[in-house]
Amino acid sequence: MDPQTIIARRVAKELKSGNLVNLGIGIPTLVANYVPADLKVFFQSENGLIGTGPIPEQGMAHPTLTDAGGRPISALPGASTFDSAMSFGLIRGGHVDVTVLGGLQVDAHGHLANWMIPGKMVPGMGGAMDLVTGAKRVIIAMQHAAKGKSKIVAKCSLPLTSARPVDLVVTDMAVIGFPGGRATLMETAPGISVGEVMAVTEAELAIPDSVQEMRL
Repeated sequence: MDPQTIIARRVAKELKSGNLVNLGIGIPTLVANYVPADLKVFFQSENGLIGTGPIPEQGMAHPTLTDAGGRPISALPGASTFDSAMSFGLIRGGHVDVTVLGGLQVDAHGHLANWMIPGKMVPGMGGAMDLVTGAKRVIIAMQHAAKGKSKIVAKCSLPLTSARPVDLVVTDMAVIGFPGGRATLMETAPGISVGEVMAVTEAELAIPDSVQEMRL
């Protein structure tokens, strides 16, 4: 199973029936593909759509149905479209139950950096700042390391997205929570040991007496 699939499948386990869920650009968009058919979740895209479905099969994409990053999406029966002002009203008003976002860095206290790398062109900050501040629960879906460097860091060196810490980080190697404001290893991916996770994690992790294996 490839890293992105591991992450998306595990994040899908966090969703509950009736949730209004925002999926960010990148790995988070894959989560919709792994939600069980009997789980009634409402996916929201900040460009103005509630009721997004799985990524359409090749040749079935519609040019006017895209996610916030311009990638093709599908719309389920009963889907609703509206302008971005209404969309951000939902986000800022605290009506989004869960947001799943990508990340560049998450630090030992759960602070997220995901909107820019200094010196590189930034097309816009998107909705990440509003989502991290306004959603009831924030889940970060990202690979554990990139180019040999840990993305779970002691302190973010990139600009923070929000002063509010995230609730959960799901990577291809681990699930990390932040009880008491401290990065804590909750689960490891299948075939990955606690030692292997710690070896590629810059931040100091609290290790409970029992660390479970991810349910996929």
